[in-house]
Amino acid sequence: MLRSIGLGLLFIIFAVEVTAEEPYPLDYWARRDAVSGVSLSPDGSKFALMRILERGGNPIIEIYDSDNLDEGPERINADPMEFLPGVVWIDNDIFIFSARQQVRKIIEGFNQGTYEFKNGIYDTSKRKLGQIRQDYFSVEGLLPNKPDKILVSTTEGVPDGMQAIARTIRPRAYWEYDTKRNRKKLLMRGKISLGNIRFDRDGNAITALGFDRGSDEYVYYWRPAGTKDWEEMYRIHEDSFESFRVAGPDPVAKNHFLVVAHNGFDKLGIWSYDANNKKFKDLIYRRNDVDARGLLYHSNRWANTDDITGISWCKDKCYREFFDASEEALYRQLEALIPNADRISISGRSKDGNTLIVSNNGPRDPGTYYLIRNGKISKISGRKPYLEHDQLAPVEYVEYKARDGKTIGGYVTVPKGEGPFPLVVMPHGGPFVDETVYYFDEWAQMLANHGYMVLQPQYRGSLKYGLDFYKSAFIDGSEAGHAMQDDKDDGALHLVKKGLVDPDRIAMFGWSYGGYAALIAASREDQIYQCAIAGAAVSDMRMQLNYYRYQLRGSQKIAQLSYRDGAVNPIEVANKVNIPLLIVHGDSDQRVPPEHFDKYVDELDRAGISYKKLILEGADHFSNTLFYHHKISLYESMLDFLSNDCELKKEATTLASVGDVR
Repeated sequence: MLRSIGLGLLFIIFAVEVTAEEPYPLDYWARRDAVSGVSLSPDGSKFALMRILERGGNPIIEIYDSDNLDEGPERINADPMEFLPGVVWIDNDIFIFSARQQVRKIIEGFNQGTYEFKNGIYDTSKRKLGQIRQDYFSVEGLLPNKPDKILVSTTEGVPDGMQAIARTIRPRAYWEYDTKRNRKKLLMRGKISLGNIRFDRDGNAITALGFDRGSDEYVYYWRPAGTKDWEEMYRIHEDSFESFRVAGPDPVAKNHFLVVAHNGFDKLGIWSYDANNKKFKDLIYRRNDVDARGLLYHSNRWANTDDITGISWCKDKCYREFFDASEEALYRQLEALIPNADRISISGRSKDGNTLIVSNNGPRDPGTYYLIRNGKISKISGRKPYLEHDQLAPVEYVEYKARDGKTIGGYVTVPKGEGPFPLVVMPHGGPFVDETVYYFDEWAQMLANHGYMVLQPQYRGSLKYGLDFYKSAFIDGSEAGHAMQDDKDDGALHLVKKGLVDPDRIAMFGWSYGGYAALIAASREDQIYQCAIAGAAVSDMRMQLNYYRYQLRGSQKIAQLSYRDGAVNPIEVANKVNIPLLIVHGDSDQRVPPEHFDKYVDELDRAGISYKKLILEGADHFSNTLFYHHKISLYESMLDFLSNDCELKKEATTLASVGDVR
């Protein structure tokens, strides 16, 4: 049920007296974001945000008058459902939101979770709340030239055996939704041969992606202006590891598109692509060390919906390079204006450009929102306002050599005090992902706040370092449990060599693939760890692959099946566990079902190996299903285990001089 609740401002921060020398109470880390999803109305006169008012509570929506922040907000509640972050403003008074509710206690199978979703609509001028009488949809974009209408999409059925293709093609149905009449009009129905359709600000389809079953190729299409005919732009075979992604029309070349592509190179670059002649033309930007991350779009989505203003790339942190001088000047001004500026973004801007919602995020800022209006800047709130910048740990980028000579990058969260420190190696999940450590990382900061140095190694297979680095994880046989594991261990040994880490106080903690890595670490014979914590761990690689073996195709199949043929399988080496082990799993985990946990602990019991376990009731695989009570249990168990079972809090045995992290 969706309902409105009364007016009145109530900011709640559960204060606890904390000195600079003491770690924050775990309560501070376990709370979900106090504020999130701040969004601005088109005229800038009001903004909405999600706020959680109490420990363990669900978010409500608050609506503020931009010209009178001292006035209490209007509030709406979704109880017993839970708002999802962010709203989409349709006009100056109306916005659409989404909500979810956990309706089952048991998953319905692999990737079949326990939540269901609905859309709702709210009119701030009438203070009227309503549910949308349509199937649950995703908002694809605004239609600024069509009042009361937005572009939405709904899920379509997928032919048997085409699930892997469907994840890329996204064969959805696209609708023009009339928010006043609560009706939708079909614009186009996507299919495997032509899906992933993009539209311009007037609702005209401009690009699409399909799959040719005859040649097993992905085919990119475009529509010349003023026509309804699709023209072929580019083909790439499904077995290719190269990427090609259309970002949008090239603003300075007719019938050209800006694309993110390899085009035969190891690193992703930004290119101008001639769609008429099916040719790469100008190289706009490419680096030799890391991939170009993507394109930047204009901060004013109302007046400049499709305008591309620059590019971004990330390594030690994220960087922007602008094409648009006015946008660059705006961001540079904001960086000078915002305290402790790190990763500045403009999450909302009025049609006239004069009112902005600005957010800052970085390793030492969980996220802080500001309102800029009439030349005045006002702080709205922090996501976690009780965590202070100076009490959080700096993050430094490090590069080191693995034992086979490959260069590995990593992020080191450095606690207060003097080393050598106890170390937690925290590998990311995936494993084929680009880890965004240049943003706030709750787990790393929580551990550092309790005195642990944290290493997040970007082991081979991690994205953003180019095709060769990615493929080195599997192309000549799986390196999971082999060189990929060495990359993690060698990072720890690098920090020991630098005098930063005590070699007798090292642990590993990971989630998902990171949990897999922790299980492998616990079984290694050449042991450098004192203990391991495995969260949501894949314990049986073959069982995990069997969940979606019929959905694998092309390059993805090559990468994933390497786990079956050459990876170290944790369940097969469970009898070799030789250090204290804590195993954590959610009992509603749809991505790595609880059967992984059950089978693995059975093997440990059979081998007579002791361990500790923690079951998170109602928790799925993903971080947004870890609620306050889950995180309190997780963090208490982790810190107790690290301190007592692993004895990582004992005094350092090596009084080495502490050198520079790098």
